Amino acid sequence: MFLSRPLFRLFPDDSKIPFMRGRRFGIAFSIILSVLSLVLAFYPGMEKGIDFRGGIIMEVRTPAAANLAAIRSGVSGLDLGDVGVQEFGDASTVLLRLPVQGDEAATQNAVNRIRATLEQITPGTRLLRTEAVGNRVSAELFTGSLIALGVSMLAMMAYIWFRFEWQFAIGAIVTLLLETTKVVGFLAVTRIEFNLTTVAAVLTIIGFSVNDKVVVYDRVRENLRKYKAMPLEALIDRSINETMNRTLGTSMTLLLSALPLALFGGDALAGFAWTMVFGIVASTSSSIFIAAPILLHLGENKLRRGVEAPVAKPITAGKGAG
Repeated sequence: MFLSRPLFRLFPDDSKIPFMRGRRFGIAFSIILSVLSLVLAFYPGMEKGIDFRGGIIMEVRTPAAANLAAIRSGVSGLDLGDVGVQEFGDASTVLLRLPVQGDEAATQNAVNRIRATLEQITPGTRLLRTEAVGNRVSAELFTGSLIALGVSMLAMMAYIWFRFEWQFAIGAIVTLLLETTKVVGFLAVTRIEFNLTTVAAVLTIIGFSVNDKVVVYDRVRENLRKYKAMPLEALIDRSINETMNRTLGTSMTLLLSALPLALFGGDALAGFAWTMVFGIVASTSSSIFIAAPILLHLGENKLRRGVEAPVAKPITAGKGAG
């Protein structure tokens, strides 16, 4: 029939690409990127959002294009600390960031003074939103987010360990750690705010990554039973080639969902969407070039315990032997 076979394949069905030949380069390159990402996370550091840093965020809209220089000059004389002023989305929308002011009364007083100053500089300025987070709350949110990331990784490792064998679990969790550090480096380089939204993106990436690796691992396990004499390196290459269409298809579907959000979703969704786009690319590549090589190194000569080695036939003496 006309639709009995797919009209378009991202990857040829009969491919025999030897992915494992580049396993050493893939692992080394991944480790270097992860180390650099950790360095960038501490210096210059990540751009923490108000959720984790604490402070006040005010989004205002002016009747015409905002005069950022006049706004900076006006709010700097209010003795409220280092106030950040930046254009947000369009020329008439401004985002102001204030440090923590103390209790609720001090916070409300600071907001009122900012509003009065902006009204003097540009009459008709409207306050669109105000967010305030104290130091204690921000510290609790940061700690809770790190705990959520750690628990999710442990849960994924336990799931893979019970479903497969320990070699698969270690390969998956090491790959997840390398992926997560790369996402941290991406946030540090791009200066995307690290807040609760990006934490949600990282957790989503972890879930997608584990699903991607389970697909490859399932095929490896099936082929271990099917090709009992095939070397593990060739068997893993075969498994990756056989699952490549599904891997690329799933990744492309998610990319087609996340990329429009990154391009047209506005500043509120851009951080989440761009983090997702980077995480999808990193996760797909790591399933091939990181998780599979780690499984090869850990599982060589250990994943075929059910296969007995052939027993050599004893040499019997001929009838004429004395």
